[in-house]
Amino acid sequence: PIMSAPEARRLDTRYLSAEQVAGMVRRKGLAECIAGVASYLRQDFLRWNDFDKCARVATHSEVGVIELMPVSDARSYAFKYVNGHPSNHRYQLPTVMAFGVLADVETGTPELVSELTLTTAIRTAAMSAVAARALAREDVRSMALIGNGAQSEFQALAFHHLLGVEVFHLFDVDTAATRKLAANLERLGLAWRAFDSVGAAVRGCDIVTTATADKTNAAILTADIIEPGMHLNAVGGDCPGKTELHADVLRLGPVFCEFEPQSRIEGDLQQMPADFPVTELWQVLTGRIQGRSGAAQVTIFDSVGFALEDYSALRYMRDLALELGMGERLALIPALDDPKDLFGFIAAEASIAAASGAATLAAC
Repeated sequence: PIMSAPEARRLDTRYLSAEQVAGMVRRKGLAECIAGVASYLRQDFLRWNDFDKCARVATHSEVGVIELMPVSDARSYAFKYVNGHPSNHRYQLPTVMAFGVLADVETGTPELVSELTLTTAIRTAAMSAVAARALAREDVRSMALIGNGAQSEFQALAFHHLLGVEVFHLFDVDTAATRKLAANLERLGLAWRAFDSVGAAVRGCDIVTTATADKTNAAILTADIIEPGMHLNAVGGDCPGKTELHADVLRLGPVFCEFEPQSRIEGDLQQMPADFPVTELWQVLTGRIQGRSGAAQVTIFDSVGFALEDYSALRYMRDLALELGMGERLALIPALDDPKDLFGFIAAEASIAAASGAATLAAC
């Protein structure tokens, strides 16, 4: 149907700044937001085949990477702009910074522009929990957090509230990062123990999460320290040339990922031959393929972050903003009386500029 100009102007984009998202999270509660995003993730992964998907488009440099991550279904299109620069702390900048757009497929109208730095931390932890609920043992109570940077608190909250993890073993080569995480876990009332090596930290744990930042081919977890029944949640390896698991670890049990074409390029799977078996998580969530087959089995989630997760997170943040009445109107698209007359939007200003130019020439 044809809209009048006043009706068209109601299509202003909703904008969520980092401060507004932080305010929304404080009002709703961080644990509740992680659970909410996890619910949206599960909904969207259960309809995996509804989406037009592709691996993210990455521009790499010697110091980091900048990526675009698009995905869409018949109703909504989403993309995320995100970077990964491990040395950004030298400039007092986050390692990861991001924003995203959610748009209407029918008209192309951008409905939401939102920060995604904080939201990405929430959705990454929520995705880890969704995978672990499908792949880990049901009686998990302890988790090792290897890498105690910006993502670690979110992982701890997700696994505590959604899986019942009670105690966290901490290790980072940066002891200041461990002290930071320990202090925040204290504030949250969560039990923790710090260790001086990876091997000591993972010993006896039900789940091991690696969330390291260095852009290097690392073997942070080796096969000799992995125990029967563990679930490995490898979060940090997310671009070519960056790994966290020794190749032998991937041979200890079934490996699961988000989107195979992307994971084979960016995940720990990049170390393995093209015919090495891997299962996309949606197949487990929909019941097509079994996840864990026994209590003693080792399961591995090679997580790199996929655009569908950002789609889910943007949907959640849009709905939460509507629920809480938050966000700003962003006049991103010009409101035209005649949609074919774009020039008319600037005609008055153009006329003034032209008149001013003519007067200047006359004076000369």
